Amino acid sequence: MQNFWDYNVWGTINLIALLVANLLKRKIRLLRISLIPTSVLGGLILLILSQIWHRATGTHLLETAFYNGNGIAASEVITYHFLALGFIATTFRPGRDKLGREREREIFDTGVTTVATYLLQGILGMGLTILIALGIKGFFSAAGILLPFGFGQGTGQALNYGTIYENDYGFVGGKTFGLTVAAVGFLVAAFGGVLHLNLLARRGLIRREDREPAAEQLSTADVQKADEIPMNGTMDKMTVQLALVFMTYFISYLLIFALGNLVGGLKSVLYGFNFLIGVLVATLITVLLGKSRKFGLVHREYINPFLMKRISGFCFDLMIVAGIAAIRMEVVLQYLPVLILICAVGALVTYYYLYFVARKLFPAYAEQEFMMMFGMLTGTASTGMVLLREVDRNLESAAVENIVYQNIPAMIFGFPLMLLATLAPKEPVLTLVIFVLFFAVMNVILFRRGIFRKTTTS
Repeated sequence: MQNFWDYNVWGTINLIALLVANLLKRKIRLLRISLIPTSVLGGLILLILSQIWHRATGTHLLETAFYNGNGIAASEVITYHFLALGFIATTFRPGRDKLGREREREIFDTGVTTVATYLLQGILGMGLTILIALGIKGFFSAAGILLPFGFGQGTGQALNYGTIYENDYGFVGGKTFGLTVAAVGFLVAAFGGVLHLNLLARRGLIRREDREPAAEQLSTADVQKADEIPMNGTMDKMTVQLALVFMTYFISYLLIFALGNLVGGLKSVLYGFNFLIGVLVATLITVLLGKSRKFGLVHREYINPFLMKRISGFCFDLMIVAGIAAIRMEVVLQYLPVLILICAVGALVTYYYLYFVARKLFPAYAEQEFMMMFGMLTGTASTGMVLLREVDRNLESAAVENIVYQNIPAMIFGFPLMLLATLAPKEPVLTLVIFVLFFAVMNVILFRRGIFRKTTTS
């Protein structure tokens, strides 16, 4: 019989923290205008409570009987798995309409910008920690590569690679280092976004409103299309969506398990790619369901984009709360000067690089593209959407499509970056040189029209 106080019963404390954070954001003006995501605020609430408990009792709140003694491990598990589940749910979406050549170019450029920013953050982070390692004996010189995973890809990937570096390469506190970078990234997105919005307001380009945004108006067709399975059929429609997500993740796990046994040396890396393999499997299942309908094997649409969006939102919210709650402050304090340095430099350079790219390549909607990219590449895609909504209330700009469809070119060009991340602990300097060369290539691709036009005319 389970104890009433077991963490397995009360693991929903993460959800309670979300509700409290939502209430605070609604009632406290400073929080409301700060643009800090509710999930980040919820995680910070748990982190603060944990520190108060630690100072009062000398033990970690997440290691008490209330959490069954394993709250930190459980939070890390939630962060790891819900990253993949969220990406899988996001991947289950309707096929895109045919886009014009100009729109396809802009989507491609957005994906290339994403990867170029990862590389830039990696160069900054790696360059700084290699220099620090020269002065501090025993410091993990590849620690800075967690900057693009924490800023650019968020809590889940920061934990994945922090775990690999901690378990396989002896980076003491690697998990917390990665999670802290991710948490700081959210704060950079929120406060950096607010500062930029204030600049726009001073120029008269936008009008800030101290009120909650109006509720999104949805039509029946947004929730239930005519050719879909019914909402309350023999199996509840939400149950069908969850079953598809978890079935996809199960197939992904089997693939990871099989590949891990075939290439033992890359086993930990493959497990770190759980979200990417999940996305590939989800894409394949989407294609198969589409073909099945085309050939009459399946007569109704089983995937509901509205419900899948709700599932992915839930997964990402819970992942962020759990990831921040799992941070161990004693490790943060141990690396505090390094964290401040790489996060501050990373934030400033990311801001100016993305602003330059947005103005050069997306002049028709530069502010919208910049706000979306800055939010996404320091926080998450959802943070990018929050910032975008501040300059594009009705989400009518092309930046909305860019953030959705850029994942395809970003995954193609970004895959080598993930492989290089496993080389970094062994050959940090070589990895840094490759990053610099890779970044140069990405920028040639990104600014190809201006570069080759000049070459042709000269």
